[in-house]
Amino acid sequence: MLSRPQADQGVRPSPIFFAIVVFTAAAAWLTTGDLLTGTSGRVAVFAFVIGAWTLSLIFHEFAHAFLAWRGGDRSVAQRGYLTLDPRTYTHPILSFALPLVFIIMGGIGLPGGAVLLNRGVLSDARASIVALAGPLTNLALGCVSLALLGFDVIDSTTQPTLAGAIGFFGFLQIAVFVLNMLPVPGFDGYAVIESTLPANTRQLLRPVATYGPLIAILVIWRYEPIGDAFWGAVTFITELFGVELDQWRCGYFQFRFWDSNIPAACR
Repeated sequence: MLSRPQADQGVRPSPIFFAIVVFTAAAAWLTTGDLLTGTSGRVAVFAFVIGAWTLSLIFHEFAHAFLAWRGGDRSVAQRGYLTLDPRTYTHPILSFALPLVFIIMGGIGLPGGAVLLNRGVLSDARASIVALAGPLTNLALGCVSLALLGFDVIDSTTQPTLAGAIGFFGFLQIAVFVLNMLPVPGFDGYAVIESTLPANTRQLLRPVATYGPLIAILVIWRYEPIGDAFWGAVTFITELFGVELDQWRCGYFQFRFWDSNIPAACR
């Protein structure tokens, strides 16, 4: 266990965090020129999206931890959550492998990672704010990404590969935000309202948290009215920035570098 002075050092970004930033930036740069074309260019898109998605996971969990730390929970520093090192709050299967499978299958990202908080030192209001911080981080990342396209900061005509990659990443962030705000145990949306529920209800729903996210995604996929409502909400937010379906879908097809079935407009 870390000593008290170490625990109170606050935010200390790790070398691994900076390495992921450099990797993602390099992948983005490789999509902008003629150095990589064809399949190799699509691999660069894949690398960028995975790198950017990992950074979004880091920022999501850091937002939870930082606000909890500011609220008096010093355990988050002891656990290394303020280092922005993804190894401190990720699980190889639940945080990386499973979300990646869902993205490959249908373009929906699972909220990965987790931070353990000392809820005993947080007021109910503070706990709700801490829970809300993660999804709002995804929303902010998604809005910035889509704004880069909607306001022509990145020209989809001159830089179509980079534009598609950023559009797809932005779409994923909006999808994660909408998904994670569902009031289902296991999602942050439930954690926001949990303190307002009766104690017996919270106790009854606690075991559901383990399977809640997977059940919710299966319902979205299999029950058309709910699926339509979910994707309708995601599309609505995306279109607020003037980003149309084809702009981010090209990024999705480029991301799937192993799949030769790609629309001609995205080649």
